[in-house]
Amino acid sequence: MKPSIHKLYIGSMIFILIAATVAIVYSGYSYYNTSLEERFYHPNHELLKPNGLLGHGMGILGSFLMVSGVSIYMLRKRSRSLGRMGKLKHWLEFHIFLCTLGPMLVVFHTSFKIGGVVAISFWSMLAVVLSGVIGRFIYIQIPRTIEGRALSLNEIRGMKTDIRDVLVTKYNLDKDNLDVIVQSTMGSRNNRTAIKRIKKALKENQLSRLQRSQVLSLVKNEISMNRRIERLETMQNLFRYWHVAHLPFALIMLIIMVIHVAVSIVFGYRWVF
Repeated sequence: MKPSIHKLYIGSMIFILIAATVAIVYSGYSYYNTSLEERFYHPNHELLKPNGLLGHGMGILGSFLMVSGVSIYMLRKRSRSLGRMGKLKHWLEFHIFLCTLGPMLVVFHTSFKIGGVVAISFWSMLAVVLSGVIGRFIYIQIPRTIEGRALSLNEIRGMKTDIRDVLVTKYNLDKDNLDVIVQSTMGSRNNRTAIKRIKKALKENQLSRLQRSQVLSLVKNEISMNRRIERLETMQNLFRYWHVAHLPFALIMLIIMVIHVAVSIVFGYRWVF
């Protein structure tokens, strides 16, 4: 997917989320802002109550979107036949879109009246959404291939250049300043301090402004790569722990949602069917 198309893809999903939320809030604000005791007398009660035409429809559509979002992404991750159909990160973005729009619709389906066993599913759903946001942050911290596969530690290290060798052969730096630059690149926790130390070392060598700029660019890339290597193992561990929280909440939500749907059908709440 080209960058321009990808921006349009993301923008379209964000627009749909915002537009749907604004439309529902605008049309139902008066009803949702009415106390639970007085809603029965509101003119939109039959339309927006949980088993009303629109309220019930939002519940059905929201549940369908959540199940679809989870199923589609799981199939893409596990099916070899779907492996070539777009990058995994694009499927993840679509998964996030469906699993954000779906819960939003379910929230309005409840008309903010939550109780009983369904409350467990509701709060589990919110926990899934919140943990999904956290998981997305962790996910983007892990370096990946262009197809979206997570890179291993050895693959990351293989992408590194031998900065000492480059500096010696291409820029002919003296040993003392070379050691300062390499040590600053490898050991410093403060990027600004490291860059200042490196700039000072470069001034002591007879390099042109262009060469100093090239060395600084090389050094900054090396520092960034070292930080990614240091962060990789931490983020991979966090991602494993994240699944421990995300998946159980998702299962609880889905199980109780299925029970809720089954009970609704038994009691005759079948929407327009």
